[in-house]
Amino acid sequence: MELKEIQNLIKFVAATGVAEVKLEIDNVKITIKTTLEGTSPEITYLQQAPMPQALPQVATPSTVAAPAPAAPVADESSKYITVKSPIIGTFYRKPSPDKPMFVEVGSTIGKGDVLCIIEAMKLFNEIESEVSGKIVKILVDDMSPVEFDQPLFLVDPS
Repeated sequence: MELKEIQNLIKFVAATGVAEVKLEIDNVKITIKTTLEGTSPEITYLQQAPMPQALPQVATPSTVAAPAPAAPVADESSKYITVKSPIIGTFYRKPSPDKPMFVEVGSTIGKGDVLCIIEAMKLFNEIESEVSGKIVKILVDDMSPVEFDQPLFLVDPS
């Protein structure tokens, strides 16, 4: 739409006494609002941005493999296996304050051995080992909060 056509449209709307006119042509919207007689009309120009043609496709859930949260994951940079937290909560290394630690650095563990407890919403969840080996490093302090999938222990499977 040309400027001259827009000016003629404004004069026409002002002469008719209409309070508001909205016009949409292709990707241009024009709104003309008239005010009291003798004052100039308010004009709003709004140019719509062109829509993108095609958005990149996101991988569908069927093509994405979900990681096993409680399963130990092999660390690519070393020969150790990382045991990760399956839940959010508070990490405890012993069953109660007067009991000994479940495991220490250098402890030999087997599949099914309890490594720690994670308390979540007043429930104490025993975290069992899914691998056999030797505890190389404990990555979390006792009574510390842990996040989902946070590394807890490094285990040497050999």
